[in-house]
Amino acid sequence: MNTNGHEHVIDVTDLRRVYGGGFEAVRGITFSVGRGELFALLGTNGAGKTSTVELLEGLAAPAGGRVRVLGHDPYEERAAVRPRIGVMLQEGGFPSELTVAETIRMWAGCTSGARPTQEALELVNLGRRSGVRVKQLSGGEKRRLDLALALLGRPEVLFLDEPTTGLDAEGRQKTWELVRELRDGGTTVLLTTHYLEEAEGLADRLAILHEGRIAATGTPAEVTAAQPSRISFDLPEGYFAGDLPPLAELGVTDHETTGRTVRLRTKELQRTATALLVWAEHAQVELRGLDIRSASLEEAFLQIAREASGGTGALAAGGEPGPAAMAAGGSGNGAEAGRGTAK
Repeated sequence: MNTNGHEHVIDVTDLRRVYGGGFEAVRGITFSVGRGELFALLGTNGAGKTSTVELLEGLAAPAGGRVRVLGHDPYEERAAVRPRIGVMLQEGGFPSELTVAETIRMWAGCTSGARPTQEALELVNLGRRSGVRVKQLSGGEKRRLDLALALLGRPEVLFLDEPTTGLDAEGRQKTWELVRELRDGGTTVLLTTHYLEEAEGLADRLAILHEGRIAATGTPAEVTAAQPSRISFDLPEGYFAGDLPPLAELGVTDHETTGRTVRLRTKELQRTATALLVWAEHAQVELRGLDIRSASLEEAFLQIAREASGGTGALAAGGEPGPAAMAAGGSGNGAEAGRGTAK
């Protein structure tokens, strides 16, 4: 049982994965996911996200530790697990000459209790594209077809590896809505994503991986709460930073001044902001450009990555997180063409 009293659908204990040559991609991680919970795995490039997910999906045997999905070893007891899970790989492979509907029907022939073809397509807004050949689909449409195949067998556990890569903003929003509906209906979801906004908005809990280890875990709020909030403003004309109240007494942990702009960091946002506004009121001055905000998941992620890298601030090669995205992680997926719930 987990802390919320829900059955553990995914149980991972001291999990390790080693590739040829001795490279240890997953270095003894432990976490669990409750029934009906959405759990997100985040991390920089090469952090071990996809390597972990492939072990949970039963695509490879772990080098050490223990993994259970729905109470079974997904690799050794594949027949007991496979019909109850859905898998959306980072990159799917479809016969290019088949139509969308033919692709669904082909996969339905290998799936227990498959949804009707049109129902599966309507779930992912591909109903009007059923007669189009796969090779004519856009990248985003192919991702939605991937998702349709993963949902074909009404899985109890759904693995989504970078599900919204290649989708436009509207496509991402619709996918998020569908994932929420599935979660609310009792489906357990394990998600990897390079969109921090996606993880922050969807996940009940998350873990941040770095170099094969879990660097932080908890709810999005718990992970971000460990980081300082920010307050910035322009100094009033005729005032200097030294004219402000003693910053340490306001709960400020760090500050910097650039020209007339002051930036404060604090782990006591309400106390710091209140004291600053009271000072401005008494001084009868206006704090122009005032911006008060809690830490974001992006800030928490970047700080954790910096700390885990020894404070260098460098992320793993290949990633420069933008306002809503972080460095994508993982290597290629397993070669297995298994997405939906196979017989």
